[in-house]
Amino acid sequence: MNGGKPPPRALAFDVFGTVVDWRTSIARESRGFLDRIGRGDIDAERFADGWRARYRPAMAAVHKEGRGFVILDVLHREMLIDLLADYAIDAGTLDPMLIEDWATGWHRLDPWPDSVAGLAHLRSRFPVATLSNGNVALIVAMARRAGLTWDAVLGAEFSRAFKPAPQTYLDAAAALGVKPGELCLVAAHHSDLAAARACGLMTAYIDRPMEYGGAPAPDADDRQDWDYDADSLITLADQLTADHLTDRPA
Repeated sequence: MNGGKPPPRALAFDVFGTVVDWRTSIARESRGFLDRIGRGDIDAERFADGWRARYRPAMAAVHKEGRGFVILDVLHREMLIDLLADYAIDAGTLDPMLIEDWATGWHRLDPWPDSVAGLAHLRSRFPVATLSNGNVALIVAMARRAGLTWDAVLGAEFSRAFKPAPQTYLDAAAALGVKPGELCLVAAHHSDLAAARACGLMTAYIDRPMEYGGAPAPDADDRQDWDYDADSLITLADQLTADHLTDRPA
């Protein structure tokens, strides 16, 4: 499947949507908070979608406006306040601690059913690191809660830039001591994979059809012929194991 290339020497993972189910988790978190503020009438899944829809524009605005790098926890809080205004809820009238706890709901995302076992299988053969726009505290809290084990936490906070900035991909390869072409990005998002490929990285697509509740992904039209294509991390581990065995000298 990978066109005869040697297998990668290290794996870097997108996290939101690829390893964890942000939509179901944020809907669950938000449902509890909406009930607490007397707005249980709001559809929690739609609320989660609205929060996530602000993700890429918020990061793009940081670069465009020359604001200087801020961690994703800060942007998640700002996105939440903006989203609440769409529902005629003034965040200024709510307990600041409630807003803080709500905003850090992104620390409490559940893994996909295959993620813990699949990541452990892959980690037994390769160094595994995050290559996420999530900040270190967020990723560490999520990993400890979900039972995910990483060899390194890389990505936006490490590079002081958000994906798809090229430096995020190149910095990850350098930090892991491999060439870009020896690092494989594992992601459920074609746009992320395309940016990684443009930097010389190998690519592994993980199909997550329920990331958006069964709706088509926003970047569905960006699909390419990726080096690996799998329906779970366990399937990817099987593919990479087969490549490892094939690549061994006779």
